[in-house]
Order: sequence, then structure tokens, then C-alpha cells
Amino acid sequence: MTPSPPLARRTRAIGLGGLLALALNGVIGSAIFALPAQVAGLFGAAAPVSYFGVALVTLAIVLCFAELGSRFERDGGPYLYAREAFGPFIGFQTGWVFALSRLASVAAISHASAAYAGHLLPWLATPLGRGLYISLTLLALTGLNVLGVRQGALAVVLLAIGKLLPLGLFVAVGLCSAPAAQPSPAVLPSPSGAVDAALLLVFAFGGFETASIPTEEMVSPRRHLPVALVASLLLTTGVYASIQFVAQRAVPDIARSPAPLATAAEALLGAPGALLIGLGAVISTLGTTSGNLLVAPRLLHALASHGQLPAVLARLHPRFHTPHVAVALFAACAWALSLSSNFGALAAASSVGRLMVFGTSCAAVLALRRESASDARRVFTVPGGAAVPVLGTSLCLLLLAGCSRTQLLATATVVGTGALLHAVARAMAARSAARQVRTGPQ
Repeated sequence: MTPSPPLARRTRAIGLGGLLALALNGVIGSAIFALPAQVAGLFGAAAPVSYFGVALVTLAIVLCFAELGSRFERDGGPYLYAREAFGPFIGFQTGWVFALSRLASVAAISHASAAYAGHLLPWLATPLGRGLYISLTLLALTGLNVLGVRQGALAVVLLAIGKLLPLGLFVAVGLCSAPAAQPSPAVLPSPSGAVDAALLLVFAFGGFETASIPTEEMVSPRRHLPVALVASLLLTTGVYASIQFVAQRAVPDIARSPAPLATAAEALLGAPGALLIGLGAVISTLGTTSGNLLVAPRLLHALASHGQLPAVLARLHPRFHTPHVAVALFAACAWALSLSSNFGALAAASSVGRLMVFGTSCAAVLALRRESASDARRVFTVPGGAAVPVLGTSLCLLLLAGCSRTQLLATATVVGTGALLHAVARAMAARSAARQVRTGPQ
């Protein structure tokens, strides 16, 4: 293992409920409001069942994160796991790709949130209104995360509840209503379509891994994190499958709808239903953004604490004990990217980046099991020996093979840039060490 810097003073305020909300906010974002049409087009009447099949496969990855999370009490999540298992270079690349994917996610979701808000208040659909909405929401969420982890975690919890309530009402009303007609018959996608379907659904279940990053501010992280990760997968599966079932029950040809949840809600509740889903979409996207603004700066802080990013990003606020510089920098970059709309390459790379993070983390389970010191600290062990980590790693490699050339080229650019930054950081560290040797202790 590589040596870690001493733990800084942090506020442990994220309990099990906050962790669960963080994981749910990471998974259930803007995609759920378009997902029913895409999945119905792929599987027909079998669409609700497809979620359970993909969840079962995704469970292999979630269990690997649960075991890794039970080993450590330091910030970093996937970055820390890769660094401890494979060394600083692989660790840096994992953290670098993950951080940029979160940056692209915040930019894309901020755009989606502004679009949903523009449907509720038309003046927000204007260029000025959209810019103000993005700026003010990012500023407010950034301020909460600078003021303290308690405030940031509370915002995540409240927004998670706020996004689940409209979706829960939609499901409850749909289950009590008579079906409109029989949906299209169940179908199986073609071999090429199966890869596309797997990518779509695995990414729909992704985002839980963000909960593993702010470990130094969790209460009993080695015990609570595995529970929160597995529980988030179970809850997400139930939410996705229920929404899919109700949407197809209310609108049998939901696959043709550009706004499937709004269409289904309007069929069930009229115009108030569409308004309810629009409000839920705004809250959902704000929840995902809030979660990213809490976790991504902690990743930058972890990289800086190990000397792999500028030391200023490792600073903690003297009063609030938050990585305020990292929070401000990440929010500023996300804001600039959101307003410029020039994040296509990052968005393309983020899909591949997530698979790289998943695959590296699954492989890290096997590498870290060989170290007796890590085993002594482990609270949770994935059952089945090496079978589950091997399955998770193999799944990620299989899905990577199905990614587009554009995604792979964008990811190669990101990785190459990361390698250059890592080389510069090492050269600067070596120069600093040599200068200290020449001048002696001060």
C-alpha cells in the first residue's frame, strides 16, 4: 500500500440516511424521465422485468464497492481503491476520469434542470432566464456545501425526498387506475441491440459510487457504506420497475413519446399530472447536482492530499472544515461548462469513464484481498470468493467493447491529458524534494 497523509479535522455528519440519499441522488437523476420510452422500445411488455435482470448483474459491481468501502475511512472512493491496489498512476487516472465525468454530469444536468424549469415558467426558457437559473442554483448549492457538510448532506436528503414523492404519487395513482389497453408484446433485442440495452440500463443504475467518496465525513463509514450501497440498488430497482409498469399501463405506446413520464402522468391526472412530473424533474435534477457538488470536490481534495493536484485544493476552511477551495473550483468549472454548452467530448468520455471506474474497482477487490493488513480491517466480504469481482470486471470489459469510437477517442484524450498532468506533478515533486535536500531542513 502507498502511505497516506494524516487525517485532517473533519465533521462526521453523514449518517446512514444521508448516505442512502446520496446514493439515490446519484442514480435517480434526469434519465428516469426519458428512460421509460427507451426501455419500452427495447423490450416491449417485458420492460419492467428487464430492470430486475440488469439489477442482478449490477449487484456484482455494487457488492465490490461495498467490500472496498468497508476497508477505508478516508476520502476518495474509487480513486483511493485504485491507488491502494495498483499504485499512484492508476489511482490518479481513476480519480481524474471520475472527476471529469462528474463535471460533465453537472453541466449536462444543469442544462436539463433549466429546460424542465422552463416548461414550468416560460421566461426561464429564454437565454437570459436559463443563464440566471443555472447560475443561481449552482451558487446556492455551492454555498451550502461550503458552509458545512451538515448543510450539504441535509440538502441532499431533502432533495432525495422531494424527488421520490412525485414519483411515488405517480406510481400509486397508476396502480389504482384501470389500464388503458394492452401494451405491445414482449420482445428480445437483437445482439447489437442487446449491447445498447445493457449500456443504457447499466448507466441508468450508475451513480451509487459517488456515495463512497466523502468517507472522512461519514458516521461509521465502514459499516454504513455497504448497507447504503446495497439498499440504494434495491430501492432504485423498485422505483424504476414500478414507474415503467405504470407508464406502459397508462400509455401502451409509451415508446413513441418524447416525454414519457409527462405523457403518462397527464393520461392519469390530466394537466396537474404533467405539472407534478415537471416539478419532480426539477427537484430530481437539483438533487443530483447537489450530490455531485458534495462528493466531487472531496475527490479533488483527496488527490491534492496525496500531492497529485495543487496543494491549495487540499485546504480545509478553518471554521466549516470543508474543502472550500475544491468546492469553489469545481462549481466554477461546472458553471462555465454549463453556460458554454461545450461539454460534448466530456459527456462522451463520461460513459466510458464510468465503466473504467467500475472495472478498476472490481479488480481492486482481488488485489487488496492479497494484503493481510487490509483483510484485518474489512467489515464486509463479498461472498463467493473471486467469482463476483471477476464477474464485475468481465461485465465492464464487455460493455467497454460495445462503446462507440467517439466515446473511446474522447476517453483516450482524457486519459492522455491525465498522464501528462501526472508526469508534471511527479516532476514538480521530485524538484521540490531535490531542493530540500540541497538546502537542508529549515
